Amino acid sequence: MAELGSKGVTAGKIASNVQKKLTRAQEKVLQKLGKADETKDEQFEQCVQNFNKQLSEGTRLQKDLRTYLASVKAMHEASKKLTECLQEVYEPDWPGRDDTNKIAENNDLLWTDFHQKLVDQALLTMDTYLGQFPDIKSRIAKRGRKLVDYDSARHHFEALQTAKKKDETKIAKAEEELVKAQKVFEEMNVDLQEELPSLWNSRVGFYVNTFQSIAGLEENFHKEMSKLNQNLHDVLLGLDKQYSGNAFPIKAQPSDSTPAKANKSPSPPPDGSPITSPETKTVNHELEPSTLEAPGASIPKSPSQPAEAAHAGAEAAGSEAAAGAEASKTEADSGSTSLPAVVVETFPATVNGTVEGGASSERADMPPGFLFKVQAMHDYTATDSDELQLKAGDVVLVIPFENPEEQLDVGATAMNSRLSKLQRDEGWLMGVKESDWIQHKELDQCRGVFPENFTERVQ
Repeated sequence: MAELGSKGVTAGKIASNVQKKLTRAQEKVLQKLGKADETKDEQFEQCVQNFNKQLSEGTRLQKDLRTYLASVKAMHEASKKLTECLQEVYEPDWPGRDDTNKIAENNDLLWTDFHQKLVDQALLTMDTYLGQFPDIKSRIAKRGRKLVDYDSARHHFEALQTAKKKDETKIAKAEEELVKAQKVFEEMNVDLQEELPSLWNSRVGFYVNTFQSIAGLEENFHKEMSKLNQNLHDVLLGLDKQYSGNAFPIKAQPSDSTPAKANKSPSPPPDGSPITSPETKTVNHELEPSTLEAPGASIPKSPSQPAEAAHAGAEAAGSEAAAGAEASKTEADSGSTSLPAVVVETFPATVNGTVEGGASSERADMPPGFLFKVQAMHDYTATDSDELQLKAGDVVLVIPFENPEEQLDVGATAMNSRLSKLQRDEGWLMGVKESDWIQHKELDQCRGVFPENFTERVQ
């Protein structure tokens, strides 16, 4: 019987809840259709908007704080691995071995303490702050349902009062239900009207305390970490002084804003014209040197091509040039004296589209074939013996490349082959530093190649 009674109460409660839901749904439909008025409280609605905004901001702050703590943890692990690497490479007989171990231990403890204090003073406080929102949110939703019940009871009571046939018993019961619904609603409404503004105003103090705690912890952490880094610097400085003779040379490399040398192929001049040396062209009956070159005699531009191909091409070019010269001489000897004399005209060299002065630029104090001067705008570290080592401000006297046909003879070395390649590559110049030329006057020992885009023409 107790079970039946219990089941009967449960069934009645379920039926009552279902009836309430149906009544609320009917009331909302009537309100949306405009057939029933709705009780509104604009001040409370503003409080609810502030509550939702405050909840959203707090949830985002909690998420970002967790991300920050994860980053601190990751940085701790990275720093720990770096110090462990230093301990492994630091040999036992080096001075300061014990100091480095102590610094590594303090470094690990400092990171651990920083992370734990962030959790205690920031994350846990944030969790406590957000922990009050779910209960208030459920009470706001319940207050909305009680408001619908109040409106429904009010409309039902008004309908009974305006009915043509009044039933006093139903009216009294409806009035009793209205008073009960109004009381429940007002109790919840008053509590929320007091709590929501207070909660909204508390966000300022919470934000201040949270970020002040984070800033203070960061300040102390970086201060202590700076001391450890200074101690490590002093230890390494002592090690460097003891082994000063074994210093590791660091070559300065051009920055991203300076021209870079990539695979021995610097960028060509802006106008695309390669650097040329003064050339002599023969008119009338003499052929130009370019027509004497056979297709197979071109110098390979890629180092991957065999050097033998370069020597063979050079020999073929030399043979054909000699044959052409002998044919020209025979023709001149066998021809009549009425033929016009051969006229040789010298054309000025062109560098980057600029016409050079030719013979007028060859002065007595300049190296043979002097073209013009350039000044190094950036440091350049030579990587081969045939290159010039440049410092910013060095003045270089530019001279023509040697004739490849004179270089690539039978006994030519690999260095001559490389110089011939460089002559064909755009963006490289041959020259001698002005200081070396004034001091030694030795062209063969002082000249070398250098990238044009590291320099600027001055004369």
